[in-house]
Amino acid sequence: MKTFVVENGVQASEMIAELTSQGYTKDEIYLFAHDLTRSKHLTEHTDTNNIGLTEEGIFDKIARVFRSRGEDLQIRMASIGLSQSEAVRLEEELDDGKVVIVAQ
Repeated sequence: MKTFVVENGVQASEMIAELTSQGYTKDEIYLFAHDLTRSKHLTEHTDTNNIGLTEEGIFDKIARVFRSRGEDLQIRMASIGLSQSEAVRLEEELDDGKVVIVAQ
């Protein structure tokens, strides 16, 4: 698994293009941003994978209603295989307005 932290959507698009040229499919690439609208926009624009019931599980999906965005992002990152400490570190990067890309 590879993780990358980039500054903006342009850099995210460039990194995703690089990863696809290395053989990763869009289904193997996840994009995270702290702002929900920005995250949705970037995911749609870059055609990267959404975390759904398969990765997250039904109970985590329901519990999301009661969590903060930061906690939700950490749990979503952990659901695709990142350690809890790595998810916390990356969520701090998201707090600073950066974009996180995970390829697995």
